[in-house]
Amino acid sequence: MTRPSLHDDTWLLPEGIEEILPDDAARLERMRREVLDLFSTWGYRLVVTPLIEFMDSLLTGTGHDLDIKTFKLIDQVSGRLLGVRADMTPQVARIDARHSEEGVPSRMCYLGTVLHTLNDRLESSRSPMQVGAELYGHAGGASDLEVVALMLEMLAVAGISSVHLDLGHVGIYRSLAAAAGLDSITERELFEILQRKARPELGEWLTAAAVTPTVADQFAALIDLNGGVEVLAQARQRLAAGDGALHRALDELESIAHAVQRRFPSLPIHFDLAELRGYHYQTGVVFAAFVPGYGREIARGGRYDDIGRVFGHARPATGFSADLRVLARLGVQTPAGDDLQGTVFAPSVEDESLHSEIRSLRAAGRTVICELPGQAASPQAMGCTHRLESRAGAWQLTPVAEFDGPA
Repeated sequence: MTRPSLHDDTWLLPEGIEEILPDDAARLERMRREVLDLFSTWGYRLVVTPLIEFMDSLLTGTGHDLDIKTFKLIDQVSGRLLGVRADMTPQVARIDARHSEEGVPSRMCYLGTVLHTLNDRLESSRSPMQVGAELYGHAGGASDLEVVALMLEMLAVAGISSVHLDLGHVGIYRSLAAAAGLDSITERELFEILQRKARPELGEWLTAAAVTPTVADQFAALIDLNGGVEVLAQARQRLAAGDGALHRALDELESIAHAVQRRFPSLPIHFDLAELRGYHYQTGVVFAAFVPGYGREIARGGRYDDIGRVFGHARPATGFSADLRVLARLGVQTPAGDDLQGTVFAPSVEDESLHSEIRSLRAAGRTVICELPGQAASPQAMGCTHRLESRAGAWQLTPVAEFDGPA
C-alpha cells in the first residue's frame, strides 16, 4: 500500500488538535496514574464527568465565562443545543450539589480531555488534558492550605522543580468595586484594564468614571502591589481606607501565606493584588504555580464559595486544576521499572513452557513482544533489549546484542 504524500489532506488534523505517539503516551499515562494515586492518598475520590452536556447546564453558574470557549452542536435526539466540556469545574460542582451530605466535606478529583474553540497565547493545543482536585463543604483557611499543598505535591510527583507560588485575593478588588459603585459593565471594563496593568489607561478611566479620589488611588495601588512578603505591609498602608471586607481579605491572604511558608519553607511566594484571573466566579484566595522559562502558570486555583447555588446546594469550595500534558512536558520523570529492565522479544514457537515463561514475565510487570510468523523486523527494530532463547531445555533471557541479524 502506498502511503499518502505529506501534501495529502488526509494527514491533517484540525489546528490545535494533536495525536500522542507511543513514547509520549506511555509517559503521560504513567504520570496520570501517579497523580491520581497521589490524590487518592489524600482522600480525593475520582469522578468522571460527561464529555457533552446540554448547554443550559454546562454554562450554568461559573460556566457562563466559558461560553466563547465551548464547541456547540445540536442534539439529533432532543433537538436541544449541546456543548462539549471546556472546563470540568462546573460539572464537579453539580455532582457535589446533587450527591453531597450536609455538613460533610467532600473531596473529589478528575482527569480528562476538554475541548476549547480557541487556544491560548502560549499553548497551541485546544484539547488540554485537565487534571484537578476540589474540596467542598469547608470555608476555613485549612481547606485553602490543603489544596495549595496538594497542588505543590502534584507538581513534585510530576518532576517539576523551581516552582514559584503566586497568591492573591479577589475580595480586595470586589470590595473596591463595591465602594466605587460600579455596575457590571463598568466593572468589567476596569477589570480588563487591571489585567493589562495599563497604568495611564487606568488613570484616564477612573477620571472619566468619576471614581472618588480615595477609591481611585486604591485601584491604582493594586498595580503596584506585587512582589514579596513586603507587599502585605504595603497593602495595609495604601489600602487603609478600605472597608472591613477588604481588610478581612488581607488577613486571609496573610494567614494562608504564613501557613504555606511554614509547610514549604524554601518555596518562593509572590503576591499580586491585581491578578484577577477567574474573578467572575472566584470569591477568595487565588493562587497559581509558575516555573522559570514558561510564560504562564502551570497550575492554578482558588476559592469559589457557593458555586453550587445554581444547582440548589450552595457550599464553600476550593480547588485547583492543571493541564497534564504541560506537566508531562515540563517535568522530569524517573523511568518505570519495566523501562529499566527493558522489553523482551519472544520467538514464534508453539511451546507451552515458552508461553508459561511469557505469562510469568508479564505478571512481574515486564513487557514481552511476541514474534509474528513471517516477520522480517529484528528484535532491535522493535525496541527490544532482551529476547527469550532456549538453552539447555529452558527459556532464558539474553541481551539481543548477543545475536546478529533478524530473529
